[in-house]
Amino acid sequence: MQKENKRKRIIGIAAVAVALLIFFLISASISEVEVTGNGKYTSEEITEILFPDRMSRNSLLCFLRNRLQEHIQIPFVEDYEIIFHSPVQVEVIIYEKSVVGYVSYMNSYMYFDKDGIIVESANEALLGVPLVTGLKFGQIVLYQKLPLEKEEVFPEILNLTQILSIYEMQVDRIQFGTYGEITLFLGDLEVLLGNSGNLNDKVSELNDMLPQLKGHGGILHLEDYDEANIRAGYTLEPKS
Repeated sequence: MQKENKRKRIIGIAAVAVALLIFFLISASISEVEVTGNGKYTSEEITEILFPDRMSRNSLLCFLRNRLQEHIQIPFVEDYEIIFHSPVQVEVIIYEKSVVGYVSYMNSYMYFDKDGIIVESANEALLGVPLVTGLKFGQIVLYQKLPLEKEEVFPEILNLTQILSIYEMQVDRIQFGTYGEITLFLGDLEVLLGNSGNLNDKVSELNDMLPQLKGHGGILHLEDYDEANIRAGYTLEPKS
């Protein structure tokens, strides 16, 4: 009889513990959100997108939705993970799409990755990603390659954007001329790089000059830049 009563007490305690745990999970609300991997969105923006209201912050519902439902589609984000460190603390890991530039097409901005694939369409320009102009292309289709008239231009775009990334240089626009000449636009400064030859040295020289050029406009000629004769390699003239 004693053993039976002891067994019933254990079962009762376990049932209460399970009931309390379920109640805690149902009533628990996510109060701390850590966001990592985000560059195109702030942590506050990601938090607002994923947890806009009280219901979305319910720990149990969030856990089930994250496991059973498709993730929310976020522009420029390939996917994300929600990791629970506790019922009230989560970490959101963002996996952003690789974007190197965009073109203007039919009142929209079409963003492409390092392979020339159109990965996103947006109505607003994304900060830190350059607009590429002067290109001739056909009909653009999302998730397909940018249909350039001159395919050989794209390796030059990729090479230039990689060099700019190395120097952490943000430009507003990259323009390609009829004969492949390249011009960078940084605020009121217009930088003529000429053809794609010697690009790394030209951008390196520009990077060294930018602190002195801050706040100045004009046209900087680097198309004839010569590492052996730096002074003869560039001139700065006012815009007419």
